[in-house]
Amino acid sequence: MSSPESSSPSVRQQALAALTAELAQQGHPPEYAQHMAAAVIFQADLDLCAAQLARVLSWLKQNHPELYPEAVQLVDATREEFERRVQNG
Repeated sequence: MSSPESSSPSVRQQALAALTAELAQQGHPPEYAQHMAAAVIFQADLDLCAAQLARVLSWLKQNHPELYPEAVQLVDATREEFERRVQNG
């Protein structure tokens, strides 16, 4: 399974360049187009991670129901820890 860290940088750079060019072609200033493209790619990465997590949890629930509650607790604990870190700066 691929993760954002294991994706080839060249693929990301190509996607960023292609999306930046498309946004600039649509009339956005190049400096804004690059930021917009980076935001779109970042959001796609977040969506992918959420989909991967949902799929793993679904698989656990179906194939290893004894582990599923603990996995959900771990996911919730991770979210709570992240929220605390964000709030505390």
